[in-house]
Amino acid sequence: MENSAILCVDDEAVILRSLRDQINKYFGNQHLCEIAESVEEAWEVIDELNEEDVKILIIISDWLMPGVKGDEFLIELNRRFPKIVTVLLSGQVDESAVDRIYKNTPLHAYLAKPWNEEELMNVIRTGLETFQE
Repeated sequence: MENSAILCVDDEAVILRSLRDQINKYFGNQHLCEIAESVEEAWEVIDELNEEDVKILIIISDWLMPGVKGDEFLIELNRRFPKIVTVLLSGQVDESAVDRIYKNTPLHAYLAKPWNEEELMNVIRTGLETFQE
């Protein structure tokens, strides 16, 4: 799918670089991989991609970030953009936050850090399948 993107949101640059490298290795010839170091930056990237007519297919977000937590972000994201597939990827997460996400959004998957590359790529692959209908 041309003009499509996967967005990763995490406050740790090393995590973002690792995610971007892995995603580009598997999906780089099909989709852009954008990164954001905060929820605020993620909204800016989302706005820019929308202005450029780039369809955001999947957003992978950490939970524990300064300012806005991942559950709040994913719930608001689903309210504004219900077709974007969401994945929570976190090393520290409040179980009540995960429950809140599942009750308020169709969260595609929750993976713990450190993640298994193959498992994450399978989660992304199955998330992308929702756009091939």
